[in-house]
Amino acid sequence: MKNVHIINLGCPKNMVDGEIMAAALAEGGYRIVDDPRKAAVIMVNTCAFILPAKEESIEEILSAATWKKAGRCRHLVVTGCLPQRYGKSLAAELPEVDLFLDTNEMPYIARHLVKLGERQQTEPLTIVHNPSFLMDAGNKRLLSTPPYSAYLKIAEGCSNYCSYCIIPALRGKARSRPMDDIINEAANLVEEGVREIILTAQDTTSYGRDLKGSHTLSELLKNLSTLAPLRWIRLLYTYPGRLDRRTLVVMAEEEKICSYIDIPIQHIDDDILKAMHRRGGSAQIKESIALIRTMVPGVALRTSLIVGFPGETPAGFKRLVDFIVATKFDHLGVFKYSREEETAAASRPGHITEKTKERRRGLLMEEQAVVSGTINQALIGSRQEVLIEGASDIPEYPYIGRCRRQAPEIDGVTYVKGAGLAAGDFVTGTITAADTYDLYGETT
Repeated sequence: MKNVHIINLGCPKNMVDGEIMAAALAEGGYRIVDDPRKAAVIMVNTCAFILPAKEESIEEILSAATWKKAGRCRHLVVTGCLPQRYGKSLAAELPEVDLFLDTNEMPYIARHLVKLGERQQTEPLTIVHNPSFLMDAGNKRLLSTPPYSAYLKIAEGCSNYCSYCIIPALRGKARSRPMDDIINEAANLVEEGVREIILTAQDTTSYGRDLKGSHTLSELLKNLSTLAPLRWIRLLYTYPGRLDRRTLVVMAEEEKICSYIDIPIQHIDDDILKAMHRRGGSAQIKESIALIRTMVPGVALRTSLIVGFPGETPAGFKRLVDFIVATKFDHLGVFKYSREEETAAASRPGHITEKTKERRRGLLMEEQAVVSGTINQALIGSRQEVLIEGASDIPEYPYIGRCRRQAPEIDGVTYVKGAGLAAGDFVTGTITAADTYDLYGETT
């Protein structure tokens, strides 16, 4: 009756939330199990950012509900953004669920399960308040990532209020963690064996703006770089125009900071950027990218784009395609615009058909495939440090890993020819071959 199976959905930020709950459950005497057939409680930690995420969350909940009929599962618990967004209305739609919890209740999940086991009522219980939780180093985590790599959430919420985005309503306004607290958590992670730390937040470049004193991203990166034996620090979710020179100087100077920046631009057409409520415009985006490449030579840039935003004309889309071809991002993701209720963009005129969105997404990915393949071919002969992640399914290259240019899950991988390697090892080798998204190398 103490076995709990956790299903984490969504982004790395949500994954950290799931890790907090897993640790809280373990401290409360519960056992986290991988097999839902052995669980008395199944917990689905949901995402509700866009329609596909909501649909995935509902599908997982309904799938988990079948174990209440066919397995040992007695209780189904739903946490995270879906309850935070829809509150008590979910109870009528999903009567299979026993308990809905918002993002504030993560540290108290074990207490909630105890109460759930004592309840006699058959109707779902919903606990939802305004989002206010901000984790600290005292919130232990049971890592769901490999033991050598971990995400580090430096802030919660967002104050950008882009017109297409529901995050401020789901997570509240931007709230930064004190720097000492972040460093303490990072030190704990390193002591546990973590060698790659990936900084994450809704907007990492907004870090410290809500705090007094010298809480800046540049100082945070500099302080994290002093931690031994940490090997890699990686930066995600930066905002165009907010990567200041001080941060870029630190990135260029500190060996541990990977020359890798995730900078979601969403679009390049000025009319669309204005309608999205994105600060700055195309000129600022171009200036930011030029500054990054000047100050951090050899940097790998990742971006995310939205196609099919209301009012996106063929000419505006062509400007985006031309920009992507000319700019040559190392990694790129494309999302189709999702019409989300309670966002400013939902009521805009000029909504695009799903067929057109899909066609435009396909065209962008075709262009990016050419760009990515060309960049990878140019890397042949270069020396790269690679973090080994395990065995591969390619006999000629028995190991699979990532170089500094590649973030987990979202980018390509590096296949390695070598011997006697293990997950978590760092090796240096020469890139000998490449395809559209992946690299191939030999240790020397």
